[in-house]
This record gives sequence, structure tokens and C-alpha cells, in this order.
Amino acid sequence: MAGNSRRQGARRDTTGKKGPLVGTGGHGRKKLEGRGATPPAEQRPGHPAQRRAAIAAKQTAKRPPKVRDSPDLLVGRNPVVEALRADVPATALYVALGLESDERVTEALRQAGDRHLAIMEVSRPELDRLTGGLLHQGLALQVPPYDYAHPDDLAGASLLVALDGVTDPRNLGAIVRSAAAFGAEGVIVPERRASGMTASAWRTSAGAAARLRVARATNLTRALIAYQKAGLTVIGLDADAPLSLDELTDVDDPLCLVVGSEGRGLSRLVGECCDLRVSIPMVGRTESLNASIAAAVTLAEIARRRRLG
Repeated sequence: MAGNSRRQGARRDTTGKKGPLVGTGGHGRKKLEGRGATPPAEQRPGHPAQRRAAIAAKQTAKRPPKVRDSPDLLVGRNPVVEALRADVPATALYVALGLESDERVTEALRQAGDRHLAIMEVSRPELDRLTGGLLHQGLALQVPPYDYAHPDDLAGASLLVALDGVTDPRNLGAIVRSAAAFGAEGVIVPERRASGMTASAWRTSAGAAARLRVARATNLTRALIAYQKAGLTVIGLDADAPLSLDELTDVDDPLCLVVGSEGRGLSRLVGECCDLRVSIPMVGRTESLNASIAAAVTLAEIARRRRLG
């Protein structure tokens, strides 16, 4: 009987094999639920569409993300008033509590009110802390970070100015002002070891920085080579160059004028990258010109010759 019971308790599964009936513990239900919706082909590892999408993503991600600087503070009564007159972008005017008013303070408050800027009254110790101990005379203007263009955005220009290691923001602002005055369409500055568009540069540009695009290059030499490939002739200002500005020809062609630093001039790599190097003719043994003055003289001469055709 026992043998019969065992035979009765045995069952054949669907494959025809003989064996005991075993429960699934609920695992069968999970298997029946499946793995969800099939992801798109471009999201499936190893799929040709996924490889193509990865290549396309790399090609469209050529530019690094923009790195935004911190807001800048312009200090002092005269600088603040001049910046407001020049329509330098600003977000707030800081005024020391108990500040004795004069015509500059009155004008600063009026202009800030007309432009709907936030006027922040702070204690003198707090303003000292915000300005890093600079002589602020009770006034400080907060300027937002400059929104730089990408060097590639200027490749189709007919006249550009590139700065190689110009560290004085006032020189940068003056060059931006001259560039705008004489028909340049953009200025390129290196990302490192050079001045950026600080509040001081904004003020010196007398508002020209709002009309002229300024680009920041991670590698200036690479940017100049890209301009050469785009059809621009790269001309470096060099006090020792044998070619005089008077002898420069083909000024109607697209040009990129490179201005060196205040002390050492063009760096070796940038100088070697230039198609031409030119010097400004001067009478007698005059010392080399300031970077912003040299740029203004050269740009004025290029603009004069272009007007003459």
C-alpha cells in the first residue's frame, strides 16, 4: 500500500519527467511580470544606435561649460559715479550708514534709483569687509560677472584684437574702447595670466564693453590658429619688428591684431604663431608705447586706410 501511495503522490510534469510537485515560492509570479518596457535602442549598451548616439554627444560637446566669475565691486565715489554714467551693468549700490553726502553721492543715488538698482545701506565695518579694506569712501557698486563670448563666435569678423598677457584692467578697458571706436568686432583675452572684464575694465571702456563682444580663450595660440584657418591674417605688434606699420599692406583683408603685455610684449608661442610682426614708427629713441596706446595707434591707422579704400 505504501508503494501505491508513493505512486499516487507522484506526478509527471509538463516535460514528461517524473518527480515531486515543488512550489515556486512566488518566484513564478515575478517572472511573469517581466522586466518592464524595453529601453530605446540608443540607450541599450552595445547597440549600434547607442554607439552612434555616444559619438554624436561627444561631437556636440566640444565647448567646455562657461565658468562664471564672482560679482565684482567697484569702489570710491568718482569710480562709482563714472561707472554709472557709462552705463556699466550693475546690480547693487552699497552705501555706508551715516555717509556725509556730496554731489557725487547724490548723483550716485539718483542714477542708481533711475536704473532701479538695489541700494544697500551697510555699516562701515561691513563695507570694509566687502571691499577687502580698499578705500571705498562710503560707496561701492556691485558689477555682475561679464558674459564672455566664445572665440569661435568671432571667427567671421573682419577685424579683431587679441591680447597676450595684458594684466592691467585699465589697459584692457582702454583697448576695448579703441577697438569699438575703430571698427573692430571683438576682443579676445586669455583665460589665465591676464586681466578679465572686471569692474575697473568696464569703467575704463566707457560703456564700449556693452557694444563690443569680448571672448575669453582657454588657449590663445590655439584660438589664433583657428582664426588663421578661418581666413584671418594674424598680425603681432612688436617694437623690434623690421616691418613698419607704414609698410603694412592688404589691410582690407580680415585681420586679427595681437597686442602683447605691458612689460615683455608678445610671448614666444604667440609671436611664432603670427603671420606678420609690425612695429610702430616713432621719432627718435622714444620708449615703447603703453599697450593700450599702441593698440589705439595701430587700429586708427588700419581704419584710416580702410576708409581710403
